[in-house]
Amino acid sequence: MGKVTGFLEIDRQVHKYQPASDRIRHFREFTLPMSDKEVEKQAARCMDCGIPYCHGPTGCPVHNQIPDWNDLVYNGDWDNAIRNLHSTNNFPEFTGRICPAPCEEACTLNLEDIPVAIKTIEQAIADKAYETGHIRPYPPERKTGRRVAIIGSGPAGMAAAQQLGRAGHDVHVYERESRPGGLMRYGIPDFKIEKHYIDRRIEQMQGEGVSFHCGINVGVDKPVAELLAEHDAVLYCGGSETPRPANIPGDDLDGV
Repeated sequence: MGKVTGFLEIDRQVHKYQPASDRIRHFREFTLPMSDKEVEKQAARCMDCGIPYCHGPTGCPVHNQIPDWNDLVYNGDWDNAIRNLHSTNNFPEFTGRICPAPCEEACTLNLEDIPVAIKTIEQAIADKAYETGHIRPYPPERKTGRRVAIIGSGPAGMAAAQQLGRAGHDVHVYERESRPGGLMRYGIPDFKIEKHYIDRRIEQMQGEGVSFHCGINVGVDKPVAELLAEHDAVLYCGGSETPRPANIPGDDLDGV
């Protein structure tokens, strides 16, 4: 929770946007970051809910401990806020940008259409952690001597790779495209998430000992039997490759 009476005293605010005259000139992100003080004020709006629905069954699917890190941000404890956030979410800089935020839909304040700006706060926590150097490689203290292959470098494969690598395993991620990231890189446009955010997380994971092998289509370029023989375990993390049509007139036109 944040300030007990914060939701009564502080209006909801989220990221502002660049002027439309600027946005039409590029395809990059166009949200403007809020100051630390502005974010801390927004975190203060988190209520002392009896049941915090924001991270319940109808809220955050990864069960982020939202009231806890809101309270930490409200009190200016950004370092512990990212520690708490990382305890449930490997990549808050991704979800803080592209998640549809069911947590805000489930927020008690959404009864009045003024939910806590959870998504904005989450992104701010992650971005500040990078700025302050809190997000950096954390290599395991001991190696297990076990070798694990992960097929697919989308968010599921990346999260598994990071967790297994930190457990001390020798992790190898196989990706058939030329660069890792999966659908985040090749299916989501830059105005939602710029790809340098993916690159900096990949660099952190490489610093922790995770190896990425791109341009390798397992089963085509590398036989499955060979993969099984070279590793103690194999995890398949292939993503969704079937597009979902909009089923509206014109969705088959060029450029749509």
